[in-house]
Amino acid sequence: MRDEAGYAQMSAELLAWYDRHARALPWRVPPGGAAADPYRVWLSEVMLQQTTVAAVKDYFHRFTARWPTVQALAAAEDADVMAEWAGLGYYARARNLLKCARAVVAMGAFPDTRAGLQELPGIGPYTSAAIAAIAFGRAETVVDGNVERVMARIFDDHTPLPAAKPILTDYAARLTPDARPGDYAQAVMDLGATICTPRNPACGICPWRGPCAARATGTAPDLPRKTPKATKPVRFGIAYIGRRVDGAWLLERRPPKGLLGGTLGWPGTDWASSDPVEAPPVAADWRAVNAELRHTFTHFHLRLALRVAHLPMDAEGHFVPADAFNPRDLPTLMRKAHALAAPALGA
Repeated sequence: MRDEAGYAQMSAELLAWYDRHARALPWRVPPGGAAADPYRVWLSEVMLQQTTVAAVKDYFHRFTARWPTVQALAAAEDADVMAEWAGLGYYARARNLLKCARAVVAMGAFPDTRAGLQELPGIGPYTSAAIAAIAFGRAETVVDGNVERVMARIFDDHTPLPAAKPILTDYAARLTPDARPGDYAQAVMDLGATICTPRNPACGICPWRGPCAARATGTAPDLPRKTPKATKPVRFGIAYIGRRVDGAWLLERRPPKGLLGGTLGWPGTDWASSDPVEAPPVAADWRAVNAELRHTFTHFHLRLALRVAHLPMDAEGHFVPADAFNPRDLPTLMRKAHALAAPALGA
């Protein structure tokens, strides 16, 4: 059983490790350095939700080059932000990003407390704690998936997730120091990302190998335990990829709420549990593409049939000229559809 002195020693050991081994990331300041910019911390944390560091880096560079301040982002056109976000997924994050930026500008600055930050659109318990600790030096307990894994192993707790979340948060709170809480929060996340990894943890070089209970019992690779997930259902739909004779593409902006909300995409049917009924957006000679698009969302698998057609100049709808069309502006699902359908349209 550890006491407060033992927890303080562990925190100090981890900070010393972080001073030597901190990952260099574009939204970070060096350990023990100047205060982090809350805008960059917030932007990175929102981007990193359910996404990897490797996937986020290029998006972060593009966003901060185009919108270097929260004021610049707040003034951006919604469509421009959605286009830059395309491919990162979970598009409600992008919509909330704009709402939050505009709320911060209206307030004059980011709130500097967890409670204040959590009042902003799209900022939940984890993100508010991370910003408060990293940008404002608040001694908040920051718990993401990496931290949960580290805590489950350090304390050798076999309670399965998600039921274990409050238990692991309590463990993390015991170790969170008052000094350098931002560096400490990032240190635990780095430990989980680089050493205490999901598979084959590198226990031999871990700064916490001594006090780690799961290393002592040999259970570290098995933790954290997780409740088995239910089988994902399958949904079916049709997407219609139409190109006008002048090369322009028929697109639509999806409703602001729901999956892929607010993004550009191909017209199509609803996604249902049975074979969909044909519902072409305009009258044309729609032909089937001999390929089925398969894509997985958080809660279901999607199987999408594709139809293509060359459309006349008088066809109604929202057309994007060929020289203004960039598949990168589309979410991943719609990019996949374009890649499969474009050869059939001579593109």
